[in-house]
Amino acid sequence: MSARTTTLRIGNAGGYWGDDPYALRRQVTGPIPLDYVSIDFLAEITMSILQKQYARDPKAGWARDFVAQVEPLLEEILKRRIRIITNAGGVNPQGCAEALFEVARRRGLPLKVAVVGGDDLKGRIEELRERGISLSNMETGEELGEYRDKILSANAYFGAMPVVEALKESPDIVLSGRVTDTGITLAALIHEFGWKSDEYDRLAQGIVASHLIECGAQATGGNFTDWEKVPSYVDVGFPILEFEPDGRFVLTKHPGSGGLVSLQTVREQFLYEMGHPQLYITPDAIADFTTMTLESDGENRVRIRGATGAPPTDLLKVSTALEDGFKSSGALIVSGPDAREKSKLFAEILWRRLEAELAREGLDPLEAGHTELVGDDSTHRALTPEHTPTEILLRLSCRDHDRRKLEIFRKLLPGLILSGPAGVAVTSGAPPVSEVVRYWPSLIPQEAAPATVDVWIQGGRKEPPGKLVSKTDLRWPLTGGEAKAMRGLEDPYPRTLLAELSPSPVVEVPLLSIAHARSGDKGDTANIGLIGRSAHCYVWIRENVSAERVKAWFDGIARGEVHRYPVPNLWALNFLLEESLGGGGTVSLHIDAQGKTYGQALLRCRVPIPMALLDTIAPSDRATSRELGA
Repeated sequence: MSARTTTLRIGNAGGYWGDDPYALRRQVTGPIPLDYVSIDFLAEITMSILQKQYARDPKAGWARDFVAQVEPLLEEILKRRIRIITNAGGVNPQGCAEALFEVARRRGLPLKVAVVGGDDLKGRIEELRERGISLSNMETGEELGEYRDKILSANAYFGAMPVVEALKESPDIVLSGRVTDTGITLAALIHEFGWKSDEYDRLAQGIVASHLIECGAQATGGNFTDWEKVPSYVDVGFPILEFEPDGRFVLTKHPGSGGLVSLQTVREQFLYEMGHPQLYITPDAIADFTTMTLESDGENRVRIRGATGAPPTDLLKVSTALEDGFKSSGALIVSGPDAREKSKLFAEILWRRLEAELAREGLDPLEAGHTELVGDDSTHRALTPEHTPTEILLRLSCRDHDRRKLEIFRKLLPGLILSGPAGVAVTSGAPPVSEVVRYWPSLIPQEAAPATVDVWIQGGRKEPPGKLVSKTDLRWPLTGGEAKAMRGLEDPYPRTLLAELSPSPVVEVPLLSIAHARSGDKGDTANIGLIGRSAHCYVWIRENVSAERVKAWFDGIARGEVHRYPVPNLWALNFLLEESLGGGGTVSLHIDAQGKTYGQALLRCRVPIPMALLDTIAPSDRATSRELGA
């Protein structure tokens, strides 16, 4: 196949399992003709859920939502020659393929599906350990040891290359298991433009583009700080990449759709779940997010160029899900007057009764218990000035490896309704007890997890539900790259920019006045990207918002270290708050276990600034008076 010399258009139609079920329809039928649509369904917890389903039913283990979305659109997808790439295959991509063939057979349509496998390592754990691959936790250093019998799922993160191999067979749909979020989009770019595996700058440009659209509408106005500037959230337009052969690309959306594409929405999404901005590590290349440039390219269009890359390491990340005990959460609505004091008393009653009952049963105290006063700053804690809530959702949660303790907890909680202060509204009965799934990341050599590509075809209504036409086992050569920054960080914005603002009266404002933000999670570490509303604002936050200051603001939340990384080309700082999510994921008892609210919390912090700093912000980039609470 000769390399493409024209614009390639790739749309995204989903960032997680449960995303907008009609996004694929809008992408396929929209006015911009698309060549590909990528859809990301998988997260660490999703894999364990699918593995449990597969254990109960060998035909399950894949994202059923995907087939439901494709079924009414299949004829249109084939007619428009749009290729779909997705990791909806979960732990059973072959089962997903069979369901697609059943849809095609009922509709009398031909269909060609490529299935990427080999990522599922659950049945190979002992083999890998015998080869000296420890699968120790890459974040905590713990050995797998006693947890070996508690493994629910274990999947290697493949990069784009197995999907590139699949695309050589010209399938209508590529189904995979655990391919990286960026890999399912990057593969189309590599395939169409004929990029080589050592063209690291081009690969990096593809990686930053893929990162930008992997979370669906988050790049087109979803979760945007300045939400009032988004014209409509009805039928929000999901992101579309218009990619040129030289690596430049534009992010846009279908004309007439809801949402917003702007420099600000793009900057926010670039910083989402980012670690070190110069070390965005994937199995295909290491991308540096500090070298790219952004510019407006018209209404709802942003052009990006200039990302740089380096060789990947010779390792793959493995995401393992472990059984790790049980947890339960229940809630009561407590109304005023004195809602806060009554809520605290209800919590004290519950925990004291539970302690006494556990002692009577000869059981040890709970491993973890957590009280949250939702509506009284449960997510932002001490950042709110003193106020008088009129009603509170009192949320009580606990976690333990002994289910008996949680059964006592769940029976005691409803008893608070009639045996405490007045003003309680019943929200539900006894809360359920659920299993805790622990996320366990580790690293293995690339060669220990070879990928497979099977291509299946069905010609029409009378043919069987799929015939194998090719089968490939893939082993990629090791690169041996190192995960280290490629160059020193260049910051073109001198501190002297602030000298232009003096003399100026000093005013106290929330950070929201001079910045916007986006936050997310990586395990038990929260990521907050703080972005200046102008170059001058960036310099001010760079000089005044230190890691130590952020840790102080998040006192009681950020229990570990706080790291700060400048990203000057985005006018941004990226903060990583370790040990700030109560263990993270399903282990956490926090109502916000993924740190989604932390960016908004940071923007509420009040700071003294020169009043003239506000004048450096373009009118279109200023926070609205309603956002500021005026």
